[in-house]
Amino acid sequence: MIFDSPTMDYAALSPIISLTAGLVVLVLAAVFDPIKRFGSALALLTLAVTAGLLIWQWDTNVGLVKDTLYFDGMAVTLSLLCVLSAAAAVLFSIGDPAEKQAGRSDYLALLIGSVLGMVLLTMANNILTFFVALELLSIPLYALCATNLRRRESLESGLKYLIIGSVGSATLLYGLALIYGATGETNFEMIWSSLDRGGLTDDSLALAGAGMIAVGLAFKISIAPFHQWTPDVYQGAPTPITAFMAVATKAAAFAIFIKFFLIALLPMVDSWDVILAALATLSIVVGNVGALAQTSLKRMLGYSGIAQAGYMLCGIVVATQSGIDALVFYLAAYVAMNLAAFAVLVINERQNGFSDDISSLKGMGKERPALAWTLTIAMLALAGLPPTAGFIGKLYLIQALVEADWTWLGVMIVIGTMISLAYYLRVVAMVWMSPSEESPATDSIETSDLPAAIAGAGTTPGHEFDDSNAHRRWYLIGPAVVFAAVTLFFGIIPQPLVEFAQHAGYALPPLF
Repeated sequence: MIFDSPTMDYAALSPIISLTAGLVVLVLAAVFDPIKRFGSALALLTLAVTAGLLIWQWDTNVGLVKDTLYFDGMAVTLSLLCVLSAAAAVLFSIGDPAEKQAGRSDYLALLIGSVLGMVLLTMANNILTFFVALELLSIPLYALCATNLRRRESLESGLKYLIIGSVGSATLLYGLALIYGATGETNFEMIWSSLDRGGLTDDSLALAGAGMIAVGLAFKISIAPFHQWTPDVYQGAPTPITAFMAVATKAAAFAIFIKFFLIALLPMVDSWDVILAALATLSIVVGNVGALAQTSLKRMLGYSGIAQAGYMLCGIVVATQSGIDALVFYLAAYVAMNLAAFAVLVINERQNGFSDDISSLKGMGKERPALAWTLTIAMLALAGLPPTAGFIGKLYLIQALVEADWTWLGVMIVIGTMISLAYYLRVVAMVWMSPSEESPATDSIETSDLPAAIAGAGTTPGHEFDDSNAHRRWYLIGPAVVFAAVTLFFGIIPQPLVEFAQHAGYALPPLF
């Protein structure tokens, strides 16, 4: 037998090559002390080069490695969102105790490794690359959640995420095996063809496989009732990692959700659309109601993420071009508004001993107005109020639902939005209407003393350093202001983001 080597398109593979090379350099940097200090710069350079290569291949549509990967508009747009989220996480991590305790190079290598899994997942076109990419995404995150080694909550969050994530992965793998057993194919297009022409749309093996895959992906995206891990892991993990997980994981997981259900399983749409609609409804209700009683900002944003995932899932339920466009638009807006909120949370935590209680926001409107306005814009956008990108995104989702005769699901989005006002506006009220509380004086840590402070952080239970100048650090306040401005800009002038979203949707027209 003659080995038929696959044709390699190195231009289309260049983003993957860039991330892999950056990952290797970061791992090696851990060995060389002179290079180790430049870990953050190396990580940002890797992500910048990857973003540039993705933009360079903007209009490319080509199968890679025997069509196990497919580089298209969906891969480009959602990979860019993942890379942008990772760059923000790198900036948020500068000076964080978790980065110091885990080792900067090791910490950043794990982060880049997870991004590599995400980019591969957006390109996956085969159930084998699907599962391998998903695990490459997940395994580094299990470790990253536990990188604040002196905080019990961080170690606990890593263990919880590992256990629940493993259950989700096992369920997903079993579902993929059932789909292969029913169709005898691994490629997404070939699965579609087998289901459509083979009359397998009502096959019990295929239906069970589709259900288990939906459950496995629901675990990853935090869709109720498979969301139980989310609030605890979000609260316990280092905040930069929580921010990264909250947005990048959703972008990558929704990319494969779109590709698998709207390509491989499209002939079975009449069987799975109602199930996904029920999951979306439950997620909207559970997420919004669960957030009402939270006093921890990170737990509140965790429940908020559950509800937001329910909104986004509606874009897949309709199985139309407009639904995909609306989903990608909302994902992009969600990245901006969520990262703006988490940037403020990172700064606030460093100034008050790493407390994420909502009461820690008191007096922010008077004392730190730039942060107050940033958080206000983020909360209004997450609530879906004009003139923000969150409002436009929900409007497009509702429009797609109404056009596809899923009006009742659009009504659920409106009801969920009304409930969410109670907890989003509570944060805004705390920022602007509550006077600051007097707290014991603490010595300010100068920038030059920051590494020593980080090294000593957490040496006693519950002790962390206070950085009273955190709101002046360019690598924290800069992203916060930029993401808030982007959220407002695309709420007022949405057309550029609409075209960005449509570029992703154009990858799928032949199947609709």
